[in-house]
Amino acid sequence: MVRGGAAGRGMFGSMPDRGELLWEPPAEAAEHSRVGRYLRWLADRGHAFEGYHDLWAWSVDDLAGFWGSVWEWSDIRAATPYETVLGDEHRTGFMPGAHPAHRWFPGATLNYADHALRTRFDGPALIAHSQTRPPIELTGKELADQVARCRRGLAALGVGRGDRVAAYLPNVPEAVVAMLATASLGAIWSSCAPEFGTRSVLDRLRQIEPAVLLAVDGYRYGAKEVDRTGEVAAIRAGLPTLRATVTLPYLHPDGRLEGTTTWAELLGDPDDPAPPVTPELSEQVPFDHPLYVLYSSGTTGLPKPIVHGHGGILLEHHKALALQNDLGPGDRFFWFSTTGWMMWNFLVSGLLVGATPVLFDGDPGAPDLGALWRLAGEVGVTYFGTSAPFLLACRKAGVHPAAEADLSALRTIGSTGAPLPAEGFRWVHDELEGRVPVASISGGTDVCTAFVGWSPLVPVRAGEIPCRYLGAKVEAFDELGNPVVGEQGELVISAPLPSMPVGFWGDVDGARYRAAYFEGFPGVWTHGDWITVYEDGACVITGRSDATLNRGGVRMGTAELYSVVEAQPEIADSLVIHLEDPEGGPGRLLLFVQPVEGVEVDDELRARLARTLRTELSPRHVPDELHAVPGIPRTLSGKKLEVPVKRILTGTPPDEAASRGSLANPETLDAFAPFATPS
Repeated sequence: MVRGGAAGRGMFGSMPDRGELLWEPPAEAAEHSRVGRYLRWLADRGHAFEGYHDLWAWSVDDLAGFWGSVWEWSDIRAATPYETVLGDEHRTGFMPGAHPAHRWFPGATLNYADHALRTRFDGPALIAHSQTRPPIELTGKELADQVARCRRGLAALGVGRGDRVAAYLPNVPEAVVAMLATASLGAIWSSCAPEFGTRSVLDRLRQIEPAVLLAVDGYRYGAKEVDRTGEVAAIRAGLPTLRATVTLPYLHPDGRLEGTTTWAELLGDPDDPAPPVTPELSEQVPFDHPLYVLYSSGTTGLPKPIVHGHGGILLEHHKALALQNDLGPGDRFFWFSTTGWMMWNFLVSGLLVGATPVLFDGDPGAPDLGALWRLAGEVGVTYFGTSAPFLLACRKAGVHPAAEADLSALRTIGSTGAPLPAEGFRWVHDELEGRVPVASISGGTDVCTAFVGWSPLVPVRAGEIPCRYLGAKVEAFDELGNPVVGEQGELVISAPLPSMPVGFWGDVDGARYRAAYFEGFPGVWTHGDWITVYEDGACVITGRSDATLNRGGVRMGTAELYSVVEAQPEIADSLVIHLEDPEGGPGRLLLFVQPVEGVEVDDELRARLARTLRTELSPRHVPDELHAVPGIPRTLSGKKLEVPVKRILTGTPPDEAASRGSLANPETLDAFAPFATPS
C-alpha cells in the first residue's frame, strides 16, 4: 500500500491508511482568518456553527441561505436587486443550464469589472515579471486608467454588449486590462496562450466568432526567442468575423504588424483620460450574462467552449479566494499560469478581494527551478500557487526554496493540475519547517474554481486534500449512485454551484452540456474523477475515472501508481495505460517512464520497479511491459494525456488522438505509436 494516504479502494479493495498529520490550524486561526470572521458574522445573524465542518454541511443543505450570505458578506453590488437566490430551486434534478428555469439570482444586474476595480490599493494592484521585458507594477489608479482607456478604444472599434473579444496574449498586465475592459462593455472575453499552435487557436476561436483579436508578436521563453507573427497572420486569416486586430509589440517593442492597431494606439494618449469604469458607466448585465468563454483541453476533438457568467464567477471567486484561501488586502497572490488555463482567470480575480495578483510570463525552469522561489522572495508573495508536477520536479532536483530566497512573507502554497502525492506534501513541510500548509486543490475549467481544497480552519495530512469547499456538495458515488464514505467512488457534485457553466457556446438546446455532465447520474454533475471522501471531509483524488486501472477486479486510480514510480530517483515522469481484454482477461498494463538525464532503463531498474510496485501497491498492478520514452505528453496546464495515449495504443494515429497545439510537448506523442496493438 502506498504510504501516507494513498487513495482508498473501498468497494474495490482494502481501506487505506490516513496520511501523516503535517499541519494544524494555529490557535488564533478562528480569530484572524476571514472564514473565522465570517463564522462570527453568521452567528450574529442567528446561524451559529461549531466549526468548518458544520458550516460546510449548512452551506450545501441551505443553498439559498448560504449563497445569499456570501452575496451580503462579499458586498456584491447590483444595479437591480435579485428576486430570489435560486429560481425554481425545488425542481427535481435542479442544475443551472440543465433547464431554462434553473437560474441563480434572477432579476439581478451587475458587472464583474466594477467589482474588480473598486479596491483602493495601498501598494501595487498588479505586479508582473517577464523574461521578455523588465518588471511592471501598476497602482490601482493606473490599472483603472488603463482599463478605462482600453474600454474607450474597444468601443471605438465597435465592440459592444455580446460581442466577443479574443486574445492571443501571454500572462501580462495588458491581458488583465483588456479582459476587464471587455467585461465592462458587456462583451465576452476569450483567451489563448501564445504557446498554442495556429490550429488549436482556430479550433477554439472559430466557435465563438470574435469581432476583435488582441495578439502578441512573440515572447521569450527562458533564453529562447519565439516569434509569433506567422501564427498571428494565420489566425487572422482563419477568423473571417474579425473587424479589427490589436497587436502588442512585446518581443520587438518597436515592431508593427501590417494592417493592425497597436496596443498604444488602442489606449490612446495617456494625457487624455477616459471616463472611469464605474457602475454608472459600465454595462449592467444579468447575473448569468456571459463574462468569458473557457475551453476544455481539446486533447480529443474540438475543445468544448464553456461559457461562464458575470455573477457566478463574482460570487464563487469571492468565496474561494477569501473564505477558503484567506486572501485579502495586503496579500501578494501568485499562481503560475498562462492565459490558456482557468487558473489565470482565478488569479486575476484576486483583485475582487483586494489581493495583488503577481503575474509571470516565461519558463519556470529558467535559468533553474529556483527562479520562481526567488521571484516569490523578491516580490513578497504570501500565496504561492503552482502545479503538483512543479513541486515534485523541485523535490527531485534538490531545490531548497528557503535557501533560494527570503520566504518569510509566504503563508500558503497552492497546488493543482494533478494529484500531489504524499511525498510532495512532505517535501514542502520539510523545506519550510512545517510553517506553511499545502493547499492542494482540485476543480476544473468547467466550474472555473476548485470544489475541494484547503481552509485555514482544517488540518493538512500528507497526500490528502483537506476539505470540500463551502457550497460544493462533493460526494463519492458507487456504481448504483449511492454515496459512499471512506471508499473510492465517482466524483459527483450533487447540488448546484453558481459557477457551473451558463452553457456551451452554440449549444442552443443544451444537449451537449447535459451530455457532458448529467448522463452518468441523472440530475447530478459527474466530473470524471475517482475520489475517496472521509468522515472528516478530507478527500483523495486518484485520477480520471475514464483512465482507471482495473486488473483482476481490483480498480485503482493512476495517481497511486505514479506516486510509487516517480518516487524513484531515476524516473523523471511516467504514464500508465491499461488496455482491456474484450474477452475478459487481464489485458495489458503498459508503463512508460521518462528517465532522468543520463539514466538508462535496464533490466535491473525494471526489476526494481516491479518489486516496488508489487510490495507498495498491488501484485496485480505490476506492469506487463515497461518502456522508456523521451517524454510524457502533457497539456499546457500540466495534465498527463492518459486517454489520448490509450487511443494511440489501440491504433488511432497520433494526429487524430490529440490536438498537438494544445500540448506542452507535442513531439512526445509519436513515441507511443510503435507500441500500438495491431488492429
